[in-house]
Amino acid sequence: MAIEWRTVPRGQSLGLLESTLKSKNRLGAVLAGSAGVGKTVLARHAVERFAHRHGGVSVQWLAGTASARQIPFGAFSHLVDVAGVGDSPTLLRSARASLLQHGGQGLLLAIDDAHHLDNLSATLVHQLALTGSARFVITVRTGESAPDAITSLWKDRLLDRMDIEPFDSAQTKSLLEAVLGGPMETSSAEEVFTASQGNPLYLRHLTESAIDSGALREVDGVWQLRGHIGLSAELSALIGRHLEALPSTVTSVLEYLAVEEPLSLRDLTELAGREALEEAEDLRVIEVVKRGDDLVVHSAHPLYAEQVRASLGQIATRRLRTQLVAQLSSKPIEHVSARLRLAALAIDSDTPPPVDDVVTSSWEAMRLGDLLLGERLAQSALDRSGGLPARLPLAHALSWLGRGPDADDVLNPVEPDTLSEWDLTAWTLPKAANQFWMLNQPEAAVDFLYAMRDRISEPAAVATLDALVATFAMNSGDPRRAVEIAAEVLDSSASQDLAVAWAAATAALSSARLGRFGDVGPLAERGLAATHPGLLRFTIGLGEITTLLMTKGVVHAQRLARHFMEFSELQQPGRAIGEVLLARTLIASGEFDVATSLLRQSAAALSETGYSWGPLALMYLAQALGQQGDAAESAEILARAESRHSLRSELYAPELALGRAWTLAAGRNMTGAISAARDAARIAERSGQLAVALQALHEAVRLGDTTAADAIARVAAGLDCVAGRAALAHGRALAAADADGLTTVAAELAELGMKCAAADAAAQAAKVFAARHERKGEVEAMARAAELAGGASTPALDQVLNPLPLTGRELEIAIMVSEGMTNKAIAERLSVSVRTVEGHIYRACMKLNVADRTLLAEVVAAAKSSTGLRKTPPRSPSTL
Repeated sequence: MAIEWRTVPRGQSLGLLESTLKSKNRLGAVLAGSAGVGKTVLARHAVERFAHRHGGVSVQWLAGTASARQIPFGAFSHLVDVAGVGDSPTLLRSARASLLQHGGQGLLLAIDDAHHLDNLSATLVHQLALTGSARFVITVRTGESAPDAITSLWKDRLLDRMDIEPFDSAQTKSLLEAVLGGPMETSSAEEVFTASQGNPLYLRHLTESAIDSGALREVDGVWQLRGHIGLSAELSALIGRHLEALPSTVTSVLEYLAVEEPLSLRDLTELAGREALEEAEDLRVIEVVKRGDDLVVHSAHPLYAEQVRASLGQIATRRLRTQLVAQLSSKPIEHVSARLRLAALAIDSDTPPPVDDVVTSSWEAMRLGDLLLGERLAQSALDRSGGLPARLPLAHALSWLGRGPDADDVLNPVEPDTLSEWDLTAWTLPKAANQFWMLNQPEAAVDFLYAMRDRISEPAAVATLDALVATFAMNSGDPRRAVEIAAEVLDSSASQDLAVAWAAATAALSSARLGRFGDVGPLAERGLAATHPGLLRFTIGLGEITTLLMTKGVVHAQRLARHFMEFSELQQPGRAIGEVLLARTLIASGEFDVATSLLRQSAAALSETGYSWGPLALMYLAQALGQQGDAAESAEILARAESRHSLRSELYAPELALGRAWTLAAGRNMTGAISAARDAARIAERSGQLAVALQALHEAVRLGDTTAADAIARVAAGLDCVAGRAALAHGRALAAADADGLTTVAAELAELGMKCAAADAAAQAAKVFAARHERKGEVEAMARAAELAGGASTPALDQVLNPLPLTGRELEIAIMVSEGMTNKAIAERLSVSVRTVEGHIYRACMKLNVADRTLLAEVVAAAKSSTGLRKTPPRSPSTL
């Protein structure tokens, strides 16, 4: 893919540089920074803008080079005519006179890499600055020696010095998205930033190399990095030229860091020697930093180690690994992360650990959430043994990474008839789970699981399989049965850790959705205490977050969600699942911009896996977009959610219906929206999911359902939670057209952190006040609604914050007109006659003082662009 690389100059730096050029007290600036940091780009933009505004100024560009540094006036050779020979003062006067002939109405010298100027050129620049004969934009590279005449430019305050730093993480992500033309996954942007350290030149080469290799690709409109970022030939040559000049002892330091980074100063000193380390630090190719009570060594730039790593052969790399293993093994290893680090080094050394130890390390890596390391260790063990103990962690890792067919290939060579009951259980568990989720064969997986269970009598083995039976039941939409089965597993003294982990995670999430909030905490504690693959913690997390949203409010839920994000760090799919958890709380708080950004990238990251988190992310995204009033994208996302929804995500069928409700609401189909929200409540209540039913009924109230209070009372009777009490109060106040009650509910919801729901309640209060001609109450409620709304554009908000003097139905029809719908299509949408539609259009035209529906459409379109009125989806709601 060909991309157009655009480095946008940093606004603050460009502004400072332009101010300096225009100043009467300053003649310009020296831009100092490392190679590739963007000094030249910034200088070029500033000079071009200055020249455009000052047409009579003569701009002269010149550049210092290492080869011309020995030639007098080498950089100025194209600008000055110095005839004959003479002493330095004579030559300088001649050069200055020759140069100033180019001046016109003023002279601006743009000098790149001034640290390479010869002494006479540097002195000429200094003299010109000293006499105020020209203005300057000069770049120098930090870490390089420059002529005294250049450094004195800023030391003597003749020119300002501006230190140009690399891009930070946020700037890097913004630049990447501008270049790629679309959003980039946060974890991928962080990985590119870490590799480039924000250096624009390195960033460009790395990005182009990653695109060429296919490591950087676009999935569902989101750019993702998967795999290794290789160095392009140009970047490799650039870094190689810098490293080739290093002494061999310093290179040896980088070789150890290329194999394993960071290393403790103590270990690296033993391996490479104290003198080599001191020289490497002096040459700025390594950095020594304090970590806890220890000093650790990093390469000064990640690409230094990458370049050395690429140049090492297999034999040399193996030798270095062996030496590192010997050194790291020479002292006691206490922490699990240190054991895993040693295991990862040792498997490709001359002293590999026993296969059983590698298998154990693989399981440990997965418990910590490092699925890639778990896969690598298990694959090494399988290559050496071919046995079932190595196949099991490898299959788990591949399946949890979303690589279902690969996991199945690892398990298929096993002949189940030859296995003991325990081995058959251990083989069945990943086989059935992989079939249910990653291969999207849930019905076949259930049948297979029961068939295998019939062959097993050992109580502990049966409990392990029953824990998976419970999980299948939950995901298939039967959380009540799931809790019953899980309870039997958890009550059994025969249940081992893996069974406890699966059963507790299933019971925690199911209990939360069933409204049994008191059970969730103990179940979560038991599940997290068990030894299990790390991603089960996210199932527990969703149960805990659901409980906190219902019982304590958004702040508590969001704090826990961020904790899960910290666990997942940058590794997928854990990062994406963590983002789904956090986005759930952000939707509740009305922070839709952040929520939609997270959900877009998490849905894309999960799209190639079989996780039920993938469809759930799309369901949440449709809800968030609908509440922002983006009918078109909400409808598109809803269609994707429907296409990916199946038995494995049936638990979340209510969330799908709520996505449909908000999509229809954004398209002004309020009858359909309320009906969809009530459908969500019925689906949830039918499967016993009272907490979810309660949420759905409250959404119906927010959408204007005045008949939901009795249903909320029935559902909330079995629940003890603040969200239930607030929803009931909201439903009753709306049904009674109780403006004061709605105002009180708005305050209660805001206190819970549910800002958008609070804004809707305030807007509904304003509407009731208006109907009673109570202007003071109306204005106060409108102001409160506007304050809470944020980026929301819900029907309740638009009705009172809408600047057009139209009734709700008139506005509804006017928006459809602005979207190009015919009167007949509008009539069919609203189930009214065409004549009724024509009447509403006529009255809307009269109120807005426009002659026809064409002008009506223009007025509404203008209002939409300035106030965010919703757009209708491009398809008939019947297809939703």
